[in-house]
Amino acid sequence: MSGINSVAAKPNYFFAPVAGESAIGKVRDGNEDSGFVSQFSLAVADGMGGHVGGEIASSIAIRQFASKLSMISDAQIDNESREDLLLNLALDIDQAISTEVASRPELEGMGTTLSSVTIIGENVLLLHIGDSRCYRIRKKKISQLSVDHTVIQELLDQGRISHEDIADHPQRSFLTQALMGKGEITPILVSYPAELGDIYLVCSDGLSGFVAANEIRDSFTSGDLTAAVNSLIAKAYERGAPDNVTVIVGEISNQNHISQMFLGAAQ
Repeated sequence: MSGINSVAAKPNYFFAPVAGESAIGKVRDGNEDSGFVSQFSLAVADGMGGHVGGEIASSIAIRQFASKLSMISDAQIDNESREDLLLNLALDIDQAISTEVASRPELEGMGTTLSSVTIIGENVLLLHIGDSRCYRIRKKKISQLSVDHTVIQELLDQGRISHEDIADHPQRSFLTQALMGKGEITPILVSYPAELGDIYLVCSDGLSGFVAANEIRDSFTSGDLTAAVNSLIAKAYERGAPDNVTVIVGEISNQNHISQMFLGAAQ
């Protein structure tokens, strides 16, 4: 992972304002997405699995994530330890899912993605596994920070398919990594320097599968984060998104709003 200063630091930046919404949609009976918003972190988990497995898996991921934030943000520990805590958190979530499946065998096969950003001092740490996404809008330019853990992404990286082939590809939805209680995960952990005014967005593939990055960027020109989130979700469903859609966004500022919110199955 890219390095950050090893000196422990009290956070200088916060996510404020923030906005988030998790919509069930018109096809599913329940919401398999979960989300979390606080002054330090934004996180989304997209569950999968029959019965109620997806809802349970994503809720476990988000609840575990939120429960460890105070430890990760503790000014008394150094940043290398924080990195270790975040990586171990992904393993802890995976183990919690394994424990749940062991006690309820009918949930075998359930799992979840996780894409999160956490402010540590003057940096933003991305923790990611699966195909949920994280974007950053900086000075009117949007960057996708996460990399999809999918068969499609691997084929693209290998030059075996083009972007035009994605929509009709039979393996479009196949994940190469997810939190499924199997212990076979390699989460992405990357640090980015924070800048005032940066907008970070995490979302489930219900959004990213139907709304392009440049359209996401253009939704934030008014400065109203809540209106932008609602507009993006509406656009995804207008284009036929059959899945749950979760969008969470926060702007980097030096104002602390001291609140948190759970979304979707984690509520």
